[in-house]
Amino acid sequence: MLKNKIILLPDHVANQIAAGEVVQRPASVVKELLENAIDAGGKQLKLIIKDGGKTLIQVIDNGDGMNPFDARMCFERHATSKLSSSDDLFTLTTKGFRGEALASIAAIAQVELKTKQQEDLVGQQIIIEGGKLKSQLDCQTPTGTNILVKNLFYNIPARRNFLKTDQIEQKHVIDELERLAIPHNDVHFILQSNGNDLLNLPAGNLMQRIKSIIGSYIQKELVPIGEDTSFIKISGYVSLPSSAVKSKKEQYFFVNNRFVRNPFLNHAIYEAYKELISYQSHPRYFIFFRA
Repeated sequence: MLKNKIILLPDHVANQIAAGEVVQRPASVVKELLENAIDAGGKQLKLIIKDGGKTLIQVIDNGDGMNPFDARMCFERHATSKLSSSDDLFTLTTKGFRGEALASIAAIAQVELKTKQQEDLVGQQIIIEGGKLKSQLDCQTPTGTNILVKNLFYNIPARRNFLKTDQIEQKHVIDELERLAIPHNDVHFILQSNGNDLLNLPAGNLMQRIKSIIGSYIQKELVPIGEDTSFIKISGYVSLPSSAVKSKKEQYFFVNNRFVRNPFLNHAIYEAYKELISYQSHPRYFIFFRA
């Protein structure tokens, strides 16, 4: 009798494969955790990293928090609070919705979660390593969520070896934070790395947020834009032709406050500047599209 060739993968292997699709580097974890914190209504988000995020990524928010059941369920694959039917896919306003992020992160790291809702007397502490639940206990913790992701890829050394230097990984982390901080200028973001304060971005208007990230000088180099149509609203800032730079930096498109890259839109910008800036010069822009 021939032996069957097709088998079901064990859960821990399937989760590690899924993790490879969600988590490429520490910045991937930062993006997912910060998006969750924003979706939870957090207005003060503190990000702490060590060694470029390889050793530690910690996100502390003052959002809604979770009850004991949700705190455990959020680590299951395809578990989400963002949708309940396929129709919801067409009306999404949140950041994440697939229900893969925390399950994938927990599969390839050591994770500790503390969370509490305002109406609860005590919170929940959950510890998961390599996708396996180690403990779930009551704990004292402020309202909101505090999640630590330690030793990324500790159980997949081959993946960990592909990570770049701490400085490069930290740069990717900063990029992800800034892409969220610009559209969510009503949220206070703090970034600490290896015990040092790197960013402190108080809540304010869009221009105040841009100045906090780029520098105060940029205000005189940008002009506001705006256009409302029956199906889309366009707003933001673009740079004066005289303020074009030699590198493609500070170029941001946001669709419903989500950072996107789009070659077609980028080409349209360059076409508009074609007769106004010199060859190999690049405009800067912060453009928002809202449906």
